[in-house]
Amino acid sequence: MGMASGGGGGLTSEINVTPMVDIMLVLLIIFMVVTPLLQHGVTVNLPKDLKNPEEDQRIIKDNSIVIAIPNDGEYYLGKERIGKEQVKDKVEAMLKNIKKEEDKVVYIKSGINVSYGDVVNIINEVRALGVDKIGLVADKKKAA
Repeated sequence: MGMASGGGGGLTSEINVTPMVDIMLVLLIIFMVVTPLLQHGVTVNLPKDLKNPEEDQRIIKDNSIVIAIPNDGEYYLGKERIGKEQVKDKVEAMLKNIKKEEDKVVYIKSGINVSYGDVVNIINEVRALGVDKIGLVADKKKAA
């Protein structure tokens, strides 16, 4: 409760917002710290495009198939590191779990310094599984 100055001994009914502001600032700091940790998959330096690519919201789903190639000879399926010979078998197993035909999309994230041949080999292995929809992931161009 607040105190009134002067002779009036009545109660005041003003809201003290200081504790609420303190709580909101703490929550803001917590969200700012936790948000970068929620990134999905493996971090890869992606090539920049001259114009912004179309966004596909299906890439952030839990059942989406994302193959990351951060460096030559390194392959990740989601966050799990796998060998090149395992890519076809693991992708095939994941494709069997997807019911809708339009959700059968395989996304490939490739680093800037990865050789073109590694990316093409992965695309060929995915196409051999009968997947027609292959998404190549690129960064958005930041506005100047």
